[in-house]
This record gives sequence, C-alpha cells and structure tokens, in this order.
Amino acid sequence: MAVSYKKLWKLLIEKEMNKTELRIKAGISTGALAKLGKNENVNTEILAKICKTLNCNISDIMELIPEDKE
Repeated sequence: MAVSYKKLWKLLIEKEMNKTELRIKAGISTGALAKLGKNENVNTEILAKICKTLNCNISDIMELIPEDKE
C-alpha cells in the first residue's frame, strides 16, 4: 500500500493556508514537509501535529492506496 497526502493539500487550499504556514503552526521540520510532498512515510507524531493544527482527523489528510491503483 502506498500513501497519498492529496487530501492534505486540498484541505490547505480550503483553509487558505500555505505549506510554510502549516509547517510553522504545526511545528514540523522542512524535511517532514518535503516527505509529505513526495508522498513518503512520515512519523505518526507529525501527522498528529498536523491534525491538531488543522482541527481534523487523520483520514482528512491522507489515504492509503492499493498497489494496483498506483
């Protein structure tokens, strides 16, 4: 299974927030933000910080995609 953070980027647009603002408000590193941008795995602590900052659930920012749909 692969991970996709497309939902996160759409949510940021809806909340009129850019990636830098998210990084600062959530207290995550530029490296973590880069991993999110590449749909790479990140620590659940990072995902929890983002959810707390955006007041949402983890399913609102990411989804798992079966290998055959990649």
